Amino acid sequence: MEDSSAMSRTDFAELRTEFSRFMMLYQFGIAELMTKVNILKDEFTHINQYSPIEHVASRVKTPESIMRKAERLGIPITIEDISKNIFDIAGVRITCSFISDTYRIAEMLTSQSDLRVIEREDYIANPKPNGYKSLHLIVEVPVFMSDSVRHVPIELQIRTIAMDFWASLEHKIYYKYNRDVPAELLDELTEAAAAAHRLDVKMERLNDEFAKIKALPHADDKNVELELPAQFLNALRLQRGL
Repeated sequence: MEDSSAMSRTDFAELRTEFSRFMMLYQFGIAELMTKVNILKDEFTHINQYSPIEHVASRVKTPESIMRKAERLGIPITIEDISKNIFDIAGVRITCSFISDTYRIAEMLTSQSDLRVIEREDYIANPKPNGYKSLHLIVEVPVFMSDSVRHVPIELQIRTIAMDFWASLEHKIYYKYNRDVPAELLDELTEAAAAAHRLDVKMERLNDEFAKIKALPHADDKNVELELPAQFLNALRLQRGL
């Protein structure tokens, strides 16, 4: 009996270690993707003095949430089956200023050679019936472990501030009503989604107009070079072969 009990404790410890390693992979995958996103954000901020990325958030599903989804989808409760069939265990959400920025950031990330796109759903161009808008991608990120390279799927959501505000409100309402939301409230949510879209379109138009004005020559532009040391400017010209 003692040997059987000891074996049971050993098996449990091994399973716990295996599951902990499994969950760690998704944390590492998020860290890899967040590094890529933050590099883009910092580059835009320092070079262009503007970043299309307003905010970045990440999350990993709890073990309980993973189990519930596996049961709901009829997936066997094994690490192998879960990893092959559930792709939103880890998630990263990027909030952008404008609609065009969402596609711009998606293109920059997915064009990186070590990322592989598994799925793409454009709910901006094709909103859900309730008005939900967002760009959804499932991307595989390489994670270099001590003994192997693992490719970890991560759900990437890219949306505007207005889309994110609406989605957050919709989630709270669905949670409060346990997904049984009154019809009149659903209609108001749909109307709010349309209003959020109109705001996105108007703000993007205003931004485009501002960019056109900013691109016009100004009287002070001719003095920009004088603000830098001539020796430094000459060195840059030589380096660029001018």
